[in-house]
Amino acid sequence: MKVIPIVPAPAEGEPQSLYESQKKVYPRTVQGLFARWRWGFVFLTQLVFYGLPWLQWGERQAVLFDLGARRFYLFGWVLYPQDFIYLTGLLVVSALSLFLFTAVAGRLWCGFACPQTVYTEMFLWIERKVEGERHERMKLDGAPFSLEKLVKKWFKHLLWIGLALWTGFTFVGYFTPIVELGMEFLQTRMSSWEVFWVFFYGFATYGNAGFMREQVCKYMCPYARFQSAMLDRDTLIVSYDAKRGEPRGSRPRSLADFRSKGLGACIDCSLCVQVCPTGIDIRKGLQLECIGCAACVDVCDGVMEKMKYEPGLIRFTTQNALEKGYGRDGILARVLRPRVIVYTLILGAIAVGLAISLAMRTPLKVDVVRDRAALARIVPGGRLENVYRLQVMNATERTQRYRIRAEGLAGLAVASDTEIEVPAAQSRWVPVRLQIPYGSAAAGSHAIHFDIGTVDGDAHVREKSVFLVPR
Repeated sequence: MKVIPIVPAPAEGEPQSLYESQKKVYPRTVQGLFARWRWGFVFLTQLVFYGLPWLQWGERQAVLFDLGARRFYLFGWVLYPQDFIYLTGLLVVSALSLFLFTAVAGRLWCGFACPQTVYTEMFLWIERKVEGERHERMKLDGAPFSLEKLVKKWFKHLLWIGLALWTGFTFVGYFTPIVELGMEFLQTRMSSWEVFWVFFYGFATYGNAGFMREQVCKYMCPYARFQSAMLDRDTLIVSYDAKRGEPRGSRPRSLADFRSKGLGACIDCSLCVQVCPTGIDIRKGLQLECIGCAACVDVCDGVMEKMKYEPGLIRFTTQNALEKGYGRDGILARVLRPRVIVYTLILGAIAVGLAISLAMRTPLKVDVVRDRAALARIVPGGRLENVYRLQVMNATERTQRYRIRAEGLAGLAVASDTEIEVPAAQSRWVPVRLQIPYGSAAAGSHAIHFDIGTVDGDAHVREKSVFLVPR
């Protein structure tokens, strides 16, 4: 028999809420080793993101995904939709890298390089510069309406919107040449789809980094949900040493022998909670909201230094190390465990395979389409003819001449031009007529091959098709 718990009804006049109200998190500024690393990744990732579209490669943009022309430019490579397999390989490598890093050291990606973390740090920096530190921001939000509050809030949001729109403009610059996009923007001649994506991506950045912040990590990102499947007791995570820290309690700095008073190393200053961007208390153990940014490590080490205690009350360590007292050597000895080795081997094999495939890639793509509007026919000279259309794609940065040949049937010959010219990084549809002596092949469909290659022999492609002989 199933027992249904009885929930007491709210008192008369008491409002009933189905959801817990979300408390705003006011992260405190923190200084330390991991904070410097985090800001280093902010500068590095944004230098790449904002700077890459402006980098030129010859006479074109170095990285450009030209959807209209169906060509993707990656420095010296020109990729076509037929090269989609390389994008698949890149996504697989990225996923396996994330699995590997998570198995070894937890959510390092989330804490240091995730776009949500990076842009939240940037927006928070603007907020601190305009509104002040944590206590000043809390005081300003709780104060009644005033001219000072209005000016600070509007100025902050104006800077946020400017950064968000510049981010959206840069994003669109990966799909439209950014120099041309800038000129069109200044002359208000941007197309509707460009305007839409600039504002859409800008609005997403403004909303996620300015307002939602930790809620994206806690409720929207699926990574926090399935990270438990990749963590084990030998994974490095941000951890609080409860054996050393408990029982916590405040005390004067002059108290050197705190153990004699029944106290642990934690002075219960709550700074670890104040600096946390997701507002959690790391002293309660590993939580899915923890993004591994190590801000609590930096601030706790600073407190330990002031109290003249040993640092590392909160640190990157493993659950087994905390329970069994492993030192650094013991932790490192358990890094090469089965799942880490498997992830590494698979990742290495796919990465090497992808690199070799790219290095050996033929800079020529050919699609063969049999012309269905022109059936097999007898032409002057007593020959049977089939007509095809070939799309020849030049994946190099210079004009190429290609020679077309066909084989597979006795007497098969190309009756149209056997050499064509295709401009650099362009494609061209070419009609091709193939002929055989009438009566030299039985009725039906016969397999043939097109051989297309450069005149100088640098690239060569072989494609299958069929030659139809009517009854």
